[in-house]
Amino acid sequence: MKLVFRWYGEKHDTVTLEQIRQIPGVEGVVGALFDIPVGEVWPLEEIMKLKETVEKAGLKLEVIESVNVHEDIKLG
Repeated sequence: MKLVFRWYGEKHDTVTLEQIRQIPGVEGVVGALFDIPVGEVWPLEEIMKLKETVEKAGLKLEVIESVNVHEDIKLG
């Protein structure tokens, strides 16, 4: 089991990656692209940018969460 911390990104979180790195045992973060509208494809460049930002802080991007699914897909 890996200990990770949810991070909302530089624009949406008051906790910095440097602060997260100081938490004993934390190896990485759970992240998402919160600026991408529901139903839109996440550009690979944005995913890679998020990954690079996390790795520059000495952490790993372990999990991607909160992929918004459009209501049309949910309803079939």
